[in-house]
Amino acid sequence: MPCDLSKHSVSQDSDIRRCIQALNLGEKGIVLVLDPEGRLLGTVTDGDVRRAILAGQGLDTPVGALLAAKASSSYASPVTAPLGSERGQLLRLMRQHSIRQVPLVDGQGRVADLVAMADLLPEAQAPLQAVIMAGGFGKRLHPMTQDLPKPMLPVGGRPLLEHIVEQLKEAGIQRMHVTTHYLPEKIQEHFGDGSQFGVDLCYLREETPLGTAGSLGLMPPPSDTLLVINGDILTGVDFSALLAFHREQEALITVGVRRFDLAVPYGVIESQGGFVTSLEEKPTVSLFVNAGVYLLEPRALGFLPAGKPLDMTDLIQLALGEGERVASFPILEYWLDIGNPEDYKKANHDYQDGRLGG
Repeated sequence: MPCDLSKHSVSQDSDIRRCIQALNLGEKGIVLVLDPEGRLLGTVTDGDVRRAILAGQGLDTPVGALLAAKASSSYASPVTAPLGSERGQLLRLMRQHSIRQVPLVDGQGRVADLVAMADLLPEAQAPLQAVIMAGGFGKRLHPMTQDLPKPMLPVGGRPLLEHIVEQLKEAGIQRMHVTTHYLPEKIQEHFGDGSQFGVDLCYLREETPLGTAGSLGLMPPPSDTLLVINGDILTGVDFSALLAFHREQEALITVGVRRFDLAVPYGVIESQGGFVTSLEEKPTVSLFVNAGVYLLEPRALGFLPAGKPLDMTDLIQLALGEGERVASFPILEYWLDIGNPEDYKKANHDYQDGRLGG
C-alpha cells in the first residue's frame, strides 16, 4: 500500500522547522521537496538537517539552502525508481548508492510512493549493542542517592535506568551492558539478567572507578558498532538516525551534542593592537556540549590503556591525536541531564506532562 506522501513532503518555501516536523511525522528519515505538481525537486534527510544545525543554520533556514548545500555533494540529485519496481531492484539500488530510501515516480515524473529499507527488510536490525554507564556516586543528588544509585532514582514511578533500557529495546537493541560501582546490588536486584524486560543484560563491575571510557575495557571485545550512553540522561534521540549519520560520516567515534546558549551578562569587547575593534552588549553565545551519547567502532577501544581510568573525552582526544574521524551528531529531540535536584524535579514534571514516553 502506497504511503501517505503528505506526511513525508514539504514545499521549497518550507524551513528547517517544517522539515523536522515532517521527519518526526513520517518516520522514514527523509523529506521529499515537491513542486505544486508533485514532481521531486530534492530530498532532505535527517542527516542533512543535523549537518545544517552544526553549520550554524537556524530553524528558519529555508529548504532551498539545504538543497544548495547538497549541490556539490554526491547526493546532489536524488535517486529515484519507477513506480512498480520490484523489491530486489530497490534493494540493489539502495545498496549501490548507500541510501535508505527511494522515491518512486510515475510515468509523468510525479512522486507516487516512498520506500525505505525498513519497509523491505523489516526484520533486519542494526548490529548494535549498548553500554549504559551507571557506576557514578551521584553526589550532587545527595541525600537521595545515599542508599540508591542515581540511575535507580524514580522518574514517573520507575527507575531512570528502566526508561533507558526500555528505549534501547524499542530501538531494536537487545544486548546491553551496565557498568556499576556504587551500590551495584541495587541495580542487579532490580534488573537481573534483563529477561523480564525483554533484553539480554550483563554487568561490568568496576572495583575502582575507571571513568566513562575505561570501563569499556572490562567487556569482551565487540565485533560491531557500540552505543555508549550515560545512565543519568533522558533523551528522545533517534538511535537509528544516529547510526545512519555515524556511517555516513565514516567516523571512528560519533558524539551526541546538544546546543547550549550562554548569555554573557556583560558587554564583550574585541580589540587588536591595544585598540577596540568592536563591542557587543550582553551577547548570547551558542555552543555545542557533550550530551553523553556515543557510537564507537570496535577499533576505538584499542586506544584504551589496560586497567587504567579514562574518560570518554580523553578517548576522543586520543583518537583525534591519531588523525581519526570523530563526528558530532546534534540531538534535536528531548534531552535532559539529571545532574542536580532541580534537573531531577524537572524530569518528573516532564514525565507527568507527557514529554517522556511512558
